[in-house]
Amino acid sequence: MDQSDAIAPAGAHLDLTIGDLAQRTGLTQAVIRTWEVRHGFPVPRRLDSGHRRYSAADVAAIQQILRRKDAGVRLDAAINETVSHQAPTSPSIFAELRRRHPTLVAQRLRKTTLLGLSHAIEDECCATADRPVLFGAFQRAEFYDPSAARWSELARVARSAMVFLDAPRPTSATTPVQIHLADDAPLRREWAVVCDAQDSTACLSAWELPGQSGVPDRDRVFEAVWTVDPHAVRAAARVAAQVAADTGNAAAHRLTLELADPPVRRSSEAQAATALFNRAIAYVDRLR
Repeated sequence: MDQSDAIAPAGAHLDLTIGDLAQRTGLTQAVIRTWEVRHGFPVPRRLDSGHRRYSAADVAAIQQILRRKDAGVRLDAAINETVSHQAPTSPSIFAELRRRHPTLVAQRLRKTTLLGLSHAIEDECCATADRPVLFGAFQRAEFYDPSAARWSELARVARSAMVFLDAPRPTSATTPVQIHLADDAPLRREWAVVCDAQDSTACLSAWELPGQSGVPDRDRVFEAVWTVDPHAVRAAARVAAQVAADTGNAAAHRLTLELADPPVRRSSEAQAATALFNRAIAYVDRLR
């Protein structure tokens, strides 16, 4: 066993090695690694050396999974159920998705491509979702302005619609709720569209790569992931709701409670992905 994976001192509760985690949960290190590969859980923090580090929350989550498994719940279901109930650990949608769903493939995309994907998700949401919960992150208010009319239409059909901006914009009865972000908020560097409904889910999340101050707006490059997986979409929605709630928004606080429950997995996810892909291709082709 690598020295870095040995049992840490008893007081090291917030930065646990895989040996610590094994000792506290009764699992072997091999089983913990297998769970990580097969189920995307637990997701360790990686040191520069590549060694894994875990938190006390990981211990509690594994103990809950084992209790559910002993009660007769399948392992994959117990993991999904437990992870869905964990509170978000990051104020970044992109970081939380990568932590909870490491199998999502991140791609470097230009802003024009993100626009196409965003419009596709918005259109599909309007067409198929029944009273969805919607979130949009636009970095700056000037980037939101061209989409303001679209989001007013989305707000008409949504149970809740919120957008994250750096400054206020004119509002009306049908515009989304505006959440104004502090200068140091991680979402100020992110682009996101999240649609969470019982019958339709989709999410696009991206963060802007640094060092692009001189790059034309349309050519800015982001690292992005997108998915229709209800569990991943719910994770993104929970982060967005928590960020909004932390600004003091009462409606967002109520959403954090509603979104704490795990989503219902649908049998039509393949068709939903195909429909979204077809819309995205059409938009991207026009915007190039």
